[in-house]
Amino acid sequence: MVDSLPPFLSVVIPAHNEEQRLPVSLEQIFAFLQAQSYASEVLVVENGSSDRTLEVAQSYSRRFPQLKVLQSSQRGKGVAIRQGMLAARGEYRFMCDADLSMPVEQLVRFLPPVQMDFDLAIASREAPGAVRYNEPSYRHWGGRAINLMIRLLILPGLHDTQCGFKCFRAEVAQDLFGLQTLPGWSFDIEILYIARRRGYRIVEVPIDWYHSPESKLSVWRDALQMMLDIFTIRRNARRGLYEKRP
Repeated sequence: MVDSLPPFLSVVIPAHNEEQRLPVSLEQIFAFLQAQSYASEVLVVENGSSDRTLEVAQSYSRRFPQLKVLQSSQRGKGVAIRQGMLAARGEYRFMCDADLSMPVEQLVRFLPPVQMDFDLAIASREAPGAVRYNEPSYRHWGGRAINLMIRLLILPGLHDTQCGFKCFRAEVAQDLFGLQTLPGWSFDIEILYIARRRGYRIVEVPIDWYHSPESKLSVWRDALQMMLDIFTIRRNARRGLYEKRP
């Protein structure tokens, strides 16, 4: 049956306390997807919200049959993305922040035929051609300082590991997220570190990025946590947790 075939694209959205921003983003995402020629699905993963995020997402699933709502009692963006990626069925699996700070129309930059020879395509606010809008200078330079730390300690050559828009081929997503251990913001670093160890092809895709004043990122607190998580990743690697499985 045609319905049993996997969709071309899965969009995975982590959602923690997103009852205000989620409806606007879902309207834009579905307007874009319904104009495409390929089959798609959207997975919203609610995890540990204290507001009506779950109810809002479920109300949209009644309007859009291709929307699946998952739930986890454990908080953490890494937890939500891992659950969504492993539950997704798409040939390509795209993670997308609930604030939709990248215009959804730019999703085409991450997929064939624009991108062909890749395993992971990651959004970059620093690649040539990228444009940032409305970002306070303190936020920009704080982010650059964090990225410098990441490049020096664990991921040289990647200029924007933390942007929340990334696309994976299906088999690559299954492999990488099956090995992920970090539950929080630093999961991006772990996934990219594992990808490099396993020889996957990573490309950075320039995007237009719009700063949200409601951003939940705390530059200095999250920088400290990332430092600790980098040491955890290195310890995991020494223990062989990221080696190829038979």
